[in-house]
Amino acid sequence: MRPTSNGQIADALDELGDLYELDGAVVHRVLAYRNAATVVRDAAVSVAALTREGRVTELPGIGATLEQKISDLIETGEIPAAVKLRARFPSGLLAITALPGLGPKRARRLFDELGIDSPQALREAAVTQKLRTLRGFGAKFEESVLASLDAAAAPQRRVRRTVLDRALAVGELLLAALRELDPGARLELAGSARRRAESVKDLDIVLDRPELLDRVGELELIETASRTSAGAARARTHSGLTVELRAVAPEQFGDLLQHLTGSAAHNAALREWAVRRGLHISEYGVLDDATAQTSVFATEEQLYEHLGLPYIEPELRENRGEIEAAIAGKLPQLIELGDIRGDLHCHTTASDGHASITEMAQAARERGYEYLAITDHSASHGFGNDVSPDQLRRQIELVREADGELDDIHLLAGSEVNILPDGSLDYDDELLGELDWVIASVHTAFTLHSDAMTARVIAAAEHPHVHAIGHLTGRMIERRRPYELDVDAVFAACARAGTLLEINSSPNRRDLGEVHARAAGAAGVGILIDSDAHSPAGLDALRYGIWTARRAWLGPAEIVNTLPWRAFDARRKRA
Repeated sequence: MRPTSNGQIADALDELGDLYELDGAVVHRVLAYRNAATVVRDAAVSVAALTREGRVTELPGIGATLEQKISDLIETGEIPAAVKLRARFPSGLLAITALPGLGPKRARRLFDELGIDSPQALREAAVTQKLRTLRGFGAKFEESVLASLDAAAAPQRRVRRTVLDRALAVGELLLAALRELDPGARLELAGSARRRAESVKDLDIVLDRPELLDRVGELELIETASRTSAGAARARTHSGLTVELRAVAPEQFGDLLQHLTGSAAHNAALREWAVRRGLHISEYGVLDDATAQTSVFATEEQLYEHLGLPYIEPELRENRGEIEAAIAGKLPQLIELGDIRGDLHCHTTASDGHASITEMAQAARERGYEYLAITDHSASHGFGNDVSPDQLRRQIELVREADGELDDIHLLAGSEVNILPDGSLDYDDELLGELDWVIASVHTAFTLHSDAMTARVIAAAEHPHVHAIGHLTGRMIERRRPYELDVDAVFAACARAGTLLEINSSPNRRDLGEVHARAAGAAGVGILIDSDAHSPAGLDALRYGIWTARRAWLGPAEIVNTLPWRAFDARRKRA
């Protein structure tokens, strides 16, 4: 069967990248295929159709070479280069590369030095403690290998979820396309996407035009679509997202929107509250036991008011005390994007960013910010370009020069400094003292035991030159678990030292997560919301950090970079 879906084409490109890495290809070639796989997997339209139309090079990062490989795959079912590379390696070696913590480089080394060519051979080597005979492969690595093999062999029950930014990109395009079909239709995303959760299982759309359900399949974004009932349809996008569409009369729109926004736990608690008032809530309206009459509502605000409650924002609807707070009149004032006055974490071409100091500053100024910290990676972060001590001294000069040339924004010369395994930082104190802003993050040695990792981060939090700790738990949503860490001990240390904690807005991180951010705020820790932008457009990622803060019940008073420049400058920790 020839691959035609975006997911199948992306899988083939990922495999080709792994094969090239196994073969020792230069990193740029490997990254080209991995990046292309991501672009194809996330494409909203059919990549096979674009290829047949000669338009696939319109996608970012897809050039003539990749176009030919995709075309070969669609026409013949294979990429010739992949066929040749597969013939060079045992079939089981590719299965090893897919295991967490392995990857092609380690798999190739195991093959070359120990002859390990399959998951079975890998398990035997781990059990017999042969892996630790290789330099850099210790007992902990053997334990992690066995855990990865066990996880791979276990039945996979977990539903694949899509990170929110990718889901919203598709959902917003779908709403726009449906509005083109009927400009007068009322359309809303519901479900976990509307609650701004970190990832979603599918997309829910509520609309007030039942006739649109029959036209969903006409949209370029849709791979397949079918009616599931008189008022519902299900579709699948080319990026693999399932879309559930429900149509309702305009006067019942609020009822269905509230029901499908959820969460299930919030709705259950809301039903319990309503029952105590002699009311029964459903997606069809609110039944009054006393009168046997059902009331319907065009808006959610009307529905909550009918229940005797103030409107509860979607981000709060997780049954974490929001109904009790609403009853008591104590719902929090939630932060808004417009409350932010500065961004304290961004990168330039000095490390792994894609724009200059001035370009990042101008983009921040256009967003109305009063201050921006330039925080390129320090000397040991381990991900490509980074800033040596001498380069950092020059970077400080460049930031100061740009600050003098720009009006209406204050630039801080900073660094995102790696926290080394022993808790020290990879610049000396004299150089750190020359900086306006230091955000310390863990970028290496993620597998330390909880006690060691906690001591590591606390040491950085207590360092007199560290202003903030970045992306505290190191998790990558749907990709990497947080490392072991006693977050409560870190919160206490930050509160004592006056060190801030960051909500990193990168949609793949959102770290601090909502639960930790709420706990940190309750512990009296000052919190930042930063973009971690690597380009001017990356500054817009701040909205994901805002949504995390809202889900954490945080308002402007808890977020330090809502302060205007003079107040923020006075608030900064000083050695």
